[in-house]
Amino acid sequence: MLKRFLRHEKGITGLETAIILIAFVVVAAVFAYTALSAGLFSTQKAQEAVYSGLKEAQSTLELRGGVIATAGSTGDNGTVKQISFIVANVLGGEAIDFTMPTANATSPTGLAAAGSTNKVVINYIDNNQTVKNLYWTYVPLGTTNGDQMLSANEKFQVTVGAATTGSGAGNLVDALGTDLSVNKTFTLEVISPAGAVLQIERTTPAYIDTIMNLR
Repeated sequence: MLKRFLRHEKGITGLETAIILIAFVVVAAVFAYTALSAGLFSTQKAQEAVYSGLKEAQSTLELRGGVIATAGSTGDNGTVKQISFIVANVLGGEAIDFTMPTANATSPTGLAAAGSTNKVVINYIDNNQTVKNLYWTYVPLGTTNGDQMLSANEKFQVTVGAATTGSGAGNLVDALGTDLSVNKTFTLEVISPAGAVLQIERTTPAYIDTIMNLR
């Protein structure tokens, strides 16, 4: 009788082993699926980060050439009324919208109007003041497709304070609370819709000439 019981136990033991084996296989499959999904998710996020970084880099402006200042008044107490510089796309990438701002017709002039639709914003900073959203204009240089987008292989000459007093647009003398005069360090921030901010830092000389290349 004992031998008969033992024979039945062998069958039950085999069945339990099979169930345990199946359970292990199922658990291993679940873990494998989870690990695979996590790996695919991580790969996708890494790919998105790479493409996002590349887009940011390709939408960044770079300075080409010198920074030219035009005097409002000359001499050892002179002032600067306009600043011009040339920009292009880094890596010849994404086109950047250079729709020009609408001039602020009321005082203070030299700024963009409140409802202006410009995408590129230029700010002025020195140790006395910060002036945001200055009025500016641009002129295409060399090859261009004729629109307001700064595309690959194009160059735009941007002028801050592009208009003279009384024209409704104003210049830097009108826009700044404290004039940009001699021996003053200042920064222009050129902020595009995407990409890094282009910062142009220069110092005015001890004597303001009519036209100066600020180094």
